[in-house]
Amino acid sequence: MTRTRRGYIARRRRTKIRLFTSSFRGAHSRLTRTITQQKIRALVSTHRDRDRQKRDFRRLWITRINAVIHENGASYSYSRFIHDLYKRQLLRNRKRLAQIAISNRNCLYMISNEIIK
Repeated sequence: MTRTRRGYIARRRRTKIRLFTSSFRGAHSRLTRTITQQKIRALVSTHRDRDRQKRDFRRLWITRINAVIHENGASYSYSRFIHDLYKRQLLRNRKRLAQIAISNRNCLYMISNEIIK
């Protein structure tokens, strides 16, 4: 039986995977089987950590807002502040409130003082 020459399709698929994992260390960028495993693992991690990143940033914004509110009036809590903002329909998103808290604390003090009264 004569030798059959394989096509280029499998080689093209492997080189495409190799380009994805070219920055990985050791066998993770050299051996085809471990390359495919590491590619799957990397894609799973990015999908999972996208949601985790959203959670972490929300926690950071809440912490920043809470810290500035507690500097202003120790008895006033974050949850009460957000509740009062909702009642007066003044709530911007927490990211914007955290930016105001960092860059311009006096503005957040004024907002919280207006709400308290």
